[in-house]
Formats: sequence, structure tokens, C-alpha cells
Amino acid sequence: MNDHLRSAAEAWLSEDPDPDTRAELRALLDSGDTAELADRFAGTLEFGTAGLRGAVAAGPNRMNRVVVIRAAAGLAAYLKANGRTDGPVLIGYDARHKSDVFAQDTAAVMRGAGLDAVLLDRPTPTPVIAFGIRHLQAVAGVVVTASHNPPQDNGYKVYLGDGSQIVPPADAEIAAAIAAVGPPAEVPRGEDWQTTGDDLLNAYLDRIAELVPADAPRELNVAYTPLHGVGRTLVEDAVARAGFAVPAVVASQADPDPDFPTISFPNPEEPGAIDAALELARSVDADIAVANDPDADRCAVAVPDASAEGGWRMLRGDELGGLLGEFLLSSQPDGVAACSIVSSSLLGKIAASYGVRYVETLTGFKWIGRVPDLVFGYEEALGYCVDPVAVKDKDGVSTLVRVLQLAARAKSEGRTLLDLLDDLAVKYGLHATDQLSVRVEDLSLIQTAMNGLRSTPPTSLGSHTVERVDDLSEGTETLPPTDGLRYTLSEGARVVVRPSGTEPKLKCYLEVVVPVTGTDVASARRRAGEDLTGIKHALSTALGI
Repeated sequence: MNDHLRSAAEAWLSEDPDPDTRAELRALLDSGDTAELADRFAGTLEFGTAGLRGAVAAGPNRMNRVVVIRAAAGLAAYLKANGRTDGPVLIGYDARHKSDVFAQDTAAVMRGAGLDAVLLDRPTPTPVIAFGIRHLQAVAGVVVTASHNPPQDNGYKVYLGDGSQIVPPADAEIAAAIAAVGPPAEVPRGEDWQTTGDDLLNAYLDRIAELVPADAPRELNVAYTPLHGVGRTLVEDAVARAGFAVPAVVASQADPDPDFPTISFPNPEEPGAIDAALELARSVDADIAVANDPDADRCAVAVPDASAEGGWRMLRGDELGGLLGEFLLSSQPDGVAACSIVSSSLLGKIAASYGVRYVETLTGFKWIGRVPDLVFGYEEALGYCVDPVAVKDKDGVSTLVRVLQLAARAKSEGRTLLDLLDDLAVKYGLHATDQLSVRVEDLSLIQTAMNGLRSTPPTSLGSHTVERVDDLSEGTETLPPTDGLRYTLSEGARVVVRPSGTEPKLKCYLEVVVPVTGTDVASARRRAGEDLTGIKHALSTALGI
């Protein structure tokens, strides 16, 4: 081990206030694990538009108390420099490892900087903080969460006073302020922050209850899983206040557990993640199964389907986005519908049919949530904003209640969500989407693949010719630059390729549009499946990873 690496680790030990990470780092030094130490001290965990996210461990390239204290101090400096001091900073946290400690450190640093701080008194879903920022007229909000990342991770998500996640240039300005923070021991800290709990949660729940009209049908049998996250209590209360029967809950996943012991990856999109919920749904003869991710800002929905293995299937994010879009926009609200560039083009057609304005944004609710006059927004990764007046972010709790409202109405008419999907296909054409996702250990492979696509763009993908290529890194008239490529294909198909912003993945989003002859949706689905398979195979070959 070289002297520079050892001295950096020893210096970190001297300033780390956490006995757990100090002991862990000391063990690495004593064992001479040079490779692990080199990775932890290779750089600093980067603060960006997703805030911070990484494994909980010692070192500047990990999530720990030193990194969080410096991040909080940088955020406080940014708020003061920009005159954002006339309200509190609202701080929430999930049930992951160290979340409560990181949240308390943040509150202490805010008070030390002379800012008011309000700390949630329990682990809480992320959308409660997005709601609470405007409800409490806060100047900013912090949520300690890694959402659906693996168990070893934690994160630090920042909102400003409008209730939206940060975007450039605020992220770079906060990052610069963090870089200017000195040793943690020199960061002033206070202890007299405020706490909130029932009052804020009740205000949030009351708002959700108002979404469902008094005369709306409510007969529905529901199975639910919070995936070991923090959603259960709030979801049960929200469902009950909205007038629905409390759902049956997967017992093995009901309580928060940062180790997520029953699932390999705590993301409802991942294969197998909602298997226990589907098993429960079958056993209780449920009409619908719903799931939240660990911080309950996403919502997954599964429905009975006789043609699917096991008799149930999960709706794709774009399918639910289309259903909610038709449901919410059919009242012709005065405002704007929005979704990300990697989501289905269907929402734009739904909006046009009802005379509602429509915009596309970059990926992420940091962009969708700040669309002016938003009335409904979604992205295909199971994120939905169904009440943007209250929550300018994705919200898995209010979405879940809206889904129950839609499903109960369909049931009262002797129909199902699958029937409603067929209605959309007949009305707008079948919009079928799929995803090719490549997880890598070596991040350089992602950039190599992107460079290859830019230098040698494909002229066809599957049975579709490539009619246009947009290099999104150059920006467009309506979109700021981002690392991505968009292929417009023949017959209304399209592909978007981009590196993930939160995980070591290259993500490819596929869509085909197939006209429906009469009411023969089944034939259109078969053709769409064949088209998507062909595009996916050709794209996989073009990527070379």
C-alpha cells in the first residue's frame, strides 16, 4: 500500500464521527486491502441532479456521515448565499441503513448554519417530503433514501422550495459549495431542530382522500406489498380514508427491513420482486395487486390475466401511464400533460384527443415535476404524478389510490384494466414498449457502446428502417443536452439509448405502434411482440456488450 493511500485513510479515520465506519476502515488498513481502499479513495461521491447515492461505507467515494455532513453544510451555504432563509429545511428519511443518522446530522448542520430545520419523527415515504415542502413553506427539502437501489446503498435527495428536485445549475452550485466545506469537526452543529409527524402526515392523507369523489365505486379486493419499505402504514391509511377496504398485505414484506431479505433486488420492476404479492393475490382472489418501491414514490400494478404464466401479469409502466392518462385527461383539464422522452408516445395522442397540451421532458421527475401547469405526468419506470398541485414529484401512494379508483369503476361496469387497455389500443393504435437493460461492472463499457453507436449508427433495427437519429447530447429546441441517442424508425417505432443516472446500466427503450383492425387487438399484440423482439435482437448486436 502506498504512503499516499495510507495517509488519506488515516486522515479520514481522524475525522469520521461514526464508530461503525471507523472500525470498518481500520480493518481494511490492518488487512492491507489496497484494492478496496483505492476504490474508496479514488474520488469523491459526486453530487448531481440525483443528489448523492452510493454504498454505505467509509471513504469519500461512499455514503457515510462525513460525506453527509459536508453535503448538508454545502446545501446550507448555497441556501444562505441565494437568500433562501425565510423558511425551514424539511428533512425526511427511509428505513435503510444509517438513514435516521444521516437525517439527524443534516438537521444538526442546518441549525448550526442558522437555518430552521424540521425533521420527520419516523421513516416516511419520499412523496410526503415533496408535499410537505410547499405545505410548510419550506425553503428546501432533503430525503435520505436510495429508493429502489440494492440494500447496501443509501442516498441524499435534495428539493428546493418549489417542491421540485434540483436541476442544473443548482446541482453544480451546491456541489461547488460542498467542495468548499472544511473538515467535518469544523462544521457548526445545533441540536434544537423541530420535529413533525402526525400533523404533516394527516394533511397529506387528507389531500389524497379528496381525490376520490364521494359517489365513486369502491368495491375492490386488493393485495399489496411495500417490499420491506416504508409505505405500508401510509398506504393503509390512505386507502381507508379514500373509502376502500384495506388491502391484504404480504406478511413477509410488510415491515421495513433495510436488508430486503425476501427479494434479490428491491425494485418492483425486477423479475420476481412482486412474486409474493401475486401469490397473495391468488390466495385471496384479489381483483388487483399493487406494490410500492421501498420509499413509496413508485407504484406497480398487476392484474389477473388468463394468458399469463400463473394467471397474473404486471402492467408495464407505459401501460399504466396510458390508463391513468386517459382516466385523468378525459375530463379535459386546463393544463399540461407530460412524460419523459423514454416513455411511450401514447400520452401525447391521448392529450391531443382531449385538447390538453403535451410536452416531453428529459428522463426523471426533476424535469417532469417542474413542467408549468402540469396536470398529469409519468415516466415508464413506474413513476406517476397524479396530483401535481400537491406533490410535484412521483408519488406511489396517491397513484395507488387513483389506480384503485379506476379499477373499482371498471369492476362496477363488469370490466377490467385489461379491457381498458384494449380500448386504448382500438382508439389510438397499439403502443407496445419494451426495454433492453445491460448492467455492467466496468462503467467504461457503457461509454464504449455509446461511442460505437455514434460512430457507426445502425441503418435498420429489426424490420424497421432508421429514419432519423437525434444525438441528445447536443440538445434540441425543447430539451437541454443529455447523454443519449434517439432513433426514429419506420411505422411510428422508436428507440432511445441512454446510460442510467442512478445505476451501472445502459438502458434502451423500445416502442412500436401497430394499428388495430376493428377490435382485433390480439393480432396487433402478436405483431408488436414480434417487432419488439426483432428490434431488441438487432440493438443488442449493435451495442456489442
